[in-house]
Amino acid sequence: MPEENSADTVLERFYNDLLTVERKGVLTAETYKTAVKELLNWCAEKHIDYRFLTIQDLLYYLVARKTGDAHNAGADELTIAKDISALRSFGAYLVRIGVWSENTALLLQRPRAKRRLPRVLAVEEVDKLLSVIDTSGPLGLRDRALFELVYSSGLRIGEVSALELQNLHLDERLLWVRGKGDKERMVPFGDEAVVHLRNWLEKGRGELVKNPSVPWLFVNYRGKRLSRKGIWKRFQELEALSGVNAKVHTLRHSFATHLLAGGADLRSVQELLGHADLSTTQIYTHIDDTALHSCHTEFFPGHKNTHKKNG
Repeated sequence: MPEENSADTVLERFYNDLLTVERKGVLTAETYKTAVKELLNWCAEKHIDYRFLTIQDLLYYLVARKTGDAHNAGADELTIAKDISALRSFGAYLVRIGVWSENTALLLQRPRAKRRLPRVLAVEEVDKLLSVIDTSGPLGLRDRALFELVYSSGLRIGEVSALELQNLHLDERLLWVRGKGDKERMVPFGDEAVVHLRNWLEKGRGELVKNPSVPWLFVNYRGKRLSRKGIWKRFQELEALSGVNAKVHTLRHSFATHLLAGGADLRSVQELLGHADLSTTQIYTHIDDTALHSCHTEFFPGHKNTHKKNG
């Protein structure tokens, strides 16, 4: 039986606390748990009891994370920022259960992480990626419908995995999507997605799903919910077959960028992506400078006509 204050016990209880008390999402809770596990492993190596960690200890740990060692590369600023968020949350938990008298981790300052510009595919690259899917069997019909829908609606991988049949309104070309923080939104999808969704529902899904009560829109070969990992693994195979360097999330980035390049306004794209903050959506505006030049030329002629009039 594990000791009350052992590292393994406190880690599991911290994880459960994140889910039940802090009401964090599963992905956030798993990220924080992994980050704190790294800290606890470091404490074990240094023979430091986590209950008596000082701010100096935490700073030494973050420096070690930043510089890395012979076995691990150093963490970047974004990772360090996430680590600090996890440590602050862990500190708050230790205060709540009476292990720490105050949250020492609040003294840590998060670095300003440089925002990376997203990788975006050209329309031709998206076509090439999707064209390698063999749709002669039910799994191929599923994959074509799934990735077409991700691109057509800008879905996150977790959102498409969680889709149920009742979320799909095929005739109206609309999806009811539950996103981050359990926020729901209606998202349209295009004609190409309609074609492949019909093929999947009429010719593929029934071959895999034997139990009519299965609610999931996309299922694996056993007729059960297709997991995030399953989607990710299948996409890796398509990446290798097509030679297109991308991730599942790249289709979401491409969706947003192609919308903006086509003239969609930023607020609309924010709603479609389910971003809580417009600043998150603004990262896509860097992509198509030619569209900005075209817009400027059309709506701000400036001195061009003036010079002609004044000679």
